[in-house]
Amino acid sequence: MTYTTRSARITGPVHYLGEGGRDATIPLGPCVVEQLDGRSVDIFWGDSGDETAALSFEAIQVAEDSGNLVVLD
Repeated sequence: MTYTTRSARITGPVHYLGEGGRDATIPLGPCVVEQLDGRSVDIFWGDSGDETAALSFEAIQVAEDSGNLVVLD
């Protein structure tokens, strides 16, 4: 398995399923995007990187294409 970890920034609304299946939004600011073999994508944010959301690869592509997720490296 190949992991790809990249620094990024949330610049607009990026939605995910939060607690209880409710729609939640990742806050604006720095984050880390970790991709596993192109199928699974996790985003980490917060002071200690302790907040996380799992998104589909397609959702990540939409966020990048719209400019709401900017990969920095």
